[in-house]
Amino acid sequence: MLINGTDLLSVANKNNFAVPAFNISDWNMAQGVFAISEEKKAPVIIAIHPDELSHTGDELMAAITQRAHRSSVPVTIHFDHGGTYEQIIHAIQAGFTSVMFDGSTLPFEENVRLTKQAVDAAHAVGVSVEGELGTIGKTDSEAEAGTAQIIYTDPEDAVSFVAQTGVDSLAIAIGTCHGIYPSWMKAELKLDLLTEIKGKVGVPLVLHGGSNNPDAEIGESVRLGVNKINISSDIKVAYHAKMREVLADGGLREPNSIQPPCIAAMKVTAAQKIDLFEATGKASLY
Repeated sequence: MLINGTDLLSVANKNNFAVPAFNISDWNMAQGVFAISEEKKAPVIIAIHPDELSHTGDELMAAITQRAHRSSVPVTIHFDHGGTYEQIIHAIQAGFTSVMFDGSTLPFEENVRLTKQAVDAAHAVGVSVEGELGTIGKTDSEAEAGTAQIIYTDPEDAVSFVAQTGVDSLAIAIGTCHGIYPSWMKAELKLDLLTEIKGKVGVPLVLHGGSNNPDAEIGESVRLGVNKINISSDIKVAYHAKMREVLADGGLREPNSIQPPCIAAMKVTAAQKIDLFEATGKASLY
């Protein structure tokens, strides 16, 4: 069942769980995410950011859309971290049912103006919009865009931003980073800040940089009101670590020998996230 982000996340907001947004970069990863979500009877967001879309091509969207329509669980196809109005229009035309405009590194007024522009275009065709206020850190050059220093979301600014832009969900900065944390970097979320923002903002809240954070903190963030958590690095590490292991057998060449174990390894990681986000079995609420 293919739906937009508003319809997906409103149920999560009402019932206090988080929907995983799994970033995929090829068809096999998409198939694995669909499969484990259906096995766990969990709603899911298939997320693709501009760099991933440049790799997969728009043509893959038709296959993902068809697969979403026949899925037994609610699915949103989400364009992650769009940075320009032109990218947002392209994503809408490509078939995404949810888009994110990321103006987090811009001055507040400019972020509001451009996010509102994206909202006006997307809402006209029934596509939901996620905005971002505050910045997500960055751990390495392989991760999605981030900043060297985290700018935490100001609760009062969040209230104003939602009111002025009309976004359907809001990504907030409470201390996460994109990518895999190096050994010297300690992840620590400002859960008191999350509680304050949740008490002031009515739209579903989003946590980017959800990979490689301590389970206890992520689980608590769900209980405190986060309704969407982005997972990219963790499932890609599982997928490609298994691929390296499989390819150590130099005699293998057929994709159907190489890729199924990689998908299975990724599904184990994804299943753990679905449970942690308390999304297991929640497809029955839709």
